[in-house]
Amino acid sequence: MNPTPQQLADARVLVVGDAMLDRYWHGAVERISPEAPVPVVKVSREEERIGAAANVAYNVATLGAQASFLGVVGDDEPGHKLEAMLRATGIAAHLKRDPGLKTTVKLRVIGRQQQLLRMDFENEPDHEVLALQSSTFIELLPRQDAILFSDYGKGGLAHIPAMIAAAAAVNKPVLIDPKGHDYGRYRGATVITPNRAELQDVVGRWTSEEDLRTRAQNLRESLSLQALLVTRSEEGMTLYDAQGELHVKAQAREVFDVTGAGDTVIATLAAMVGAGLPLRDAVPIANRAGGIVVGKFGTATVSYEELFA
Repeated sequence: MNPTPQQLADARVLVVGDAMLDRYWHGAVERISPEAPVPVVKVSREEERIGAAANVAYNVATLGAQASFLGVVGDDEPGHKLEAMLRATGIAAHLKRDPGLKTTVKLRVIGRQQQLLRMDFENEPDHEVLALQSSTFIELLPRQDAILFSDYGKGGLAHIPAMIAAAAAVNKPVLIDPKGHDYGRYRGATVITPNRAELQDVVGRWTSEEDLRTRAQNLRESLSLQALLVTRSEEGMTLYDAQGELHVKAQAREVFDVTGAGDTVIATLAAMVGAGLPLRDAVPIANRAGGIVVGKFGTATVSYEELFA
C-alpha cells in the first residue's frame, strides 16, 4: 500500500542530530608533487552538500514530506552556509549556535573521479547549547508525526534518552540511526536501524540466520523497542518485531556509491511512518529507496516520482 503524494505532504518529520557540511574539491591530477610522493590536484570546481543528519532531513524533504531539522552548529562560515542551504531546500531549520564549536565539515578532494583525501574539521558542543536544543525539542514535539534521531557520534545527541522519553510520553514514533556500542541510550525507541557491522559490534558475530534472529530479538526486548531493522547491504534488510521477522531482498542494480544510503533508508521509513503506514508496510518502500540511491554519486536523495514510478 503506497501513500498518496498528499498523505506524504501532510506528514511532518522532525530530524534531530549531528549537522555537517560536505565539501568536495574536484580537480585534475596531472603530476606528482616534487615535495613529496603525492598527487597534485589542480582544483577546478568546488561543491557543497548538506551532510550527516542534515542530509537525512534533506532526504525527507525530497520525498515530499515536511522536514524540520534540529541540531547544533558553530557561529562560523560553514554553520551559516548550512543554514542557508537547509532553508533553500524548504527544510525548517532550528539550529542552535555554540560560539565555541566548529561546525563539522568533511572536505573531500576528488581527482580522476576518485577520492584522494578527506579532511575532517570538528569538535564537541557544550552542555548549555545542548540544553537549549532539548528545550526546543519539547516545543516542536507536539506538531510532529514522526521523530528521527540521526546519530553520527559527534556529541549532538548527548541528551537523547530524555528526548526519547518525552516523545514516547506523547505517543510519537521514534526512529533512530544508531552509533557506537552503547545502545542503552536508545531504550524505548520505536525502531533502530543499525547496519550489519554496527549490529555485530553490539551483539557479537552470529553464525547463522537463527543465531542472528535470537541476538536481534534479545536486543530488541532488552531495550524495549517495538522493532529492530538491520540493513544488510547485498542481503537486503530484516525487520525484527513482536510478530517475528520480515525480510526484504536487496534491489539488484549497479552499485555506484553507497554513501548516504542508510540516510535515505531511515528518512524514507520515517516519512512513511509519518504518513500513517505501519512499519511492516514502510520497510519494503525504504528498501526500494536505498536501492535507487546507491546508483547515484555522493550523498544523494530520492523523489516521490522515482520511488513510486
